[in-house]
Amino acid sequence: MAGKSRSSENKKKIAPAALTLADYLQKILTARVYDVAHETPLDLARSLSRRVGNQVFLKREDSQPVFSFKLRGAYNKMVHLSTEQLKRGVICASAGNHAQGVALGARQLGCRALVVMPVTTPKLKIDAVRALGGDVVLHGESYSDAYLHATELEREQGLTFVHPFDDPDVIAGQGTIGMEILRQHQGPIDAVFVAIGGGGLVSGVAAYIKSVRPEIKVIGVQMNDSDAMLRSVKAGKRVTLGDVGLFSDGTAVKLVGEETFRLARELVDEFVVVDTDAVCAAIKDVFQDTRSILEPAGAMGVAAVKQYAEQHKLKGRTFVSITCGANMNFDRLRFVAERAEVGEQREALFAVTIPEARGSFKRFCELIGPRAVTEFNYRISDSKQAHVFVGVAIANREEADKLGRNFARHGFEALDLTDDELAKQHLRHMVGGRSELAQDERLYRFIFPERPGALMRFLSSMHPGWNISLFHYRNQGADYGRILVGIQVPKEDKKAFRDFLETLAYPCEDETDNPVYRMFLR
Repeated sequence: MAGKSRSSENKKKIAPAALTLADYLQKILTARVYDVAHETPLDLARSLSRRVGNQVFLKREDSQPVFSFKLRGAYNKMVHLSTEQLKRGVICASAGNHAQGVALGARQLGCRALVVMPVTTPKLKIDAVRALGGDVVLHGESYSDAYLHATELEREQGLTFVHPFDDPDVIAGQGTIGMEILRQHQGPIDAVFVAIGGGGLVSGVAAYIKSVRPEIKVIGVQMNDSDAMLRSVKAGKRVTLGDVGLFSDGTAVKLVGEETFRLARELVDEFVVVDTDAVCAAIKDVFQDTRSILEPAGAMGVAAVKQYAEQHKLKGRTFVSITCGANMNFDRLRFVAERAEVGEQREALFAVTIPEARGSFKRFCELIGPRAVTEFNYRISDSKQAHVFVGVAIANREEADKLGRNFARHGFEALDLTDDELAKQHLRHMVGGRSELAQDERLYRFIFPERPGALMRFLSSMHPGWNISLFHYRNQGADYGRILVGIQVPKEDKKAFRDFLETLAYPCEDETDNPVYRMFLR
């Protein structure tokens, strides 16, 4: 009996053999995904390809029924469960896209789905899960927090856990994307770019590609504030992040899976780290080519293609980016549009110090030249110096450096804020306030045509004795701009000022008596 007990104990200690590439190839080829998913297009991004000088194809997983690739792995896992397991129901933890896949799979298979989601999950994804029949529990700030709570509910309610990434059947389901890519494009492919959160997508795609066409590079893409896989690979063991960024909520994972770490470490050729501005620019790039709006995780691969091609000076290559999701909250588009121009290096931001003297503002604007002013914030605050926050449209990063040097040469000290996160997120909206120096100030809202010279026409038409004491403008992409201007006009010049407004012929509204102005700015 004692010998038998030791033998049983030894057997328990023997871990199951790791699945080989051949095992994964077989699992991918036999995966059950097309009951709920469809084969998505592999589209050439023509405009982006011309700009970067390489062929860039988009694997359009954003066009799936749940607007994400996640239903592939979720359903492939669930369809392999026993009748008894399905009868008890399934549970998952997800930032949104896997949740929708599980809910759709549960509806297809006729079982209950309980979904634990972080409280930071976009409402769009929560509503989508509920619309598919899933029961939603909100818990924690990240996927990892939601996961721990889901494991507790799994034990309490006897449910079967459907992992979003760390499961061979889930990985195999995602691997069918790699299978489709190679079937759809049988010519040369230099690299496939894959966003990484927990690692299920990159593991499945890499397993298939390295089994069939190992010469193709698989490049993993991570956000600079959620790079658990990259840190783990560098460390040679799984690393838990203390915190993760939430802009790309679909990849906000503190700890990658054991199996996905093993596969990524073995199969992923390189990693590229992208930031928020680059992803915002990539969302815009894809919109221009497809008229579709990706969520941040869905655009990470496109951002990485651009960064990789520029860094390595590559031309004439063929790249594939998996656009893995499009579950974007509409109200986040304001932030994306704001940051896309900086991410594309088409906007430079400066804090400029100019003498507080009549004519200085005009002289400064003349230095900007024919470039479009994208933003201008200023409030009189000092009798000798004025500090303005200005955005200028540029062609490339080098032009911003040149513009800053030109400001300095002409006596305008300039601080480049293009890469300053505080300035981009907050300070640009906070320039202003009350000023004791704003005597005889009149406040007007103008509508300017969005064309070069409109601002200079305004400044040139002004009486030299009047001073601009407040100026706020932000280009919103329309064919006209809304501008708020404070002008110090002596009482004896009231008639001349009215004549100026009529001559200018820009639509305007007098806001001098507006109670909001008097409360915050007067």
